[in-house]
Amino acid sequence: SGAGRNLDAILLPKVECAAHVQALDLLLTQLEKEHGLDVGAIGIEPQIESARSLRNIDEIATASPRVQTLVFGPADLMASVNMRTLVVGEQPVGYDTGDAYHHILMTILLAARTHGLQAIDGPYLQIRDLDAFRRAAGRTAGLGFDGKWVLHPTQIEAANEIFAPRQADYDKAEMILDAYEFHTSAAGGGRGAVMLGDEMIDEASRKMALVVSAKGRAAGMTRTTAFVPPAP
Repeated sequence: SGAGRNLDAILLPKVECAAHVQALDLLLTQLEKEHGLDVGAIGIEPQIESARSLRNIDEIATASPRVQTLVFGPADLMASVNMRTLVVGEQPVGYDTGDAYHHILMTILLAARTHGLQAIDGPYLQIRDLDAFRRAAGRTAGLGFDGKWVLHPTQIEAANEIFAPRQADYDKAEMILDAYEFHTSAAGGGRGAVMLGDEMIDEASRKMALVVSAKGRAAGMTRTTAFVPPAP
């Protein structure tokens, strides 16, 4: 109760089913009413940490309007499926092709996107191995995750860098948005597909650019190029 209105969300570990989320929702509602807080303001972040929770992920994601984020809990999930490694986040012994976590990560990501939630990767426990942390974070950032837990201050800068777009990608995204807005307008000819340099851009390009642009703006990035409409 001391945190009061400063409390944004609560991580809920070991979630197995919707009932676990709903129980916390009820408890939070009771506490909010008791302490005069806005009912429903405190979010819930379920952590997906077992085979059962992964199977029940859609019902977990929709168990309460408070659910904001789906979080991957790698260590417990690895134990749940009997994965043959003791290094959290690393490939198991004998798995020499592909990524042993790809199905898990994509299941969490697709559920999050389906239900309008954030997808957050879990921690990398070897805190002194920053290169390995970067490798693990780069994997989930590339898939489309919104962020990753950090366990040590040395991981913060790396995480911020990896989950923000590269400057060239941010500049290109903003350029696509400006160019598409101009060319689809009456002044630009009202066209639905146009060329930007050697690349055709259309509505799908705009949607992809919006993702990169939003992440860049959230990271406080400033564009270094500007779109100049072609002369009439």
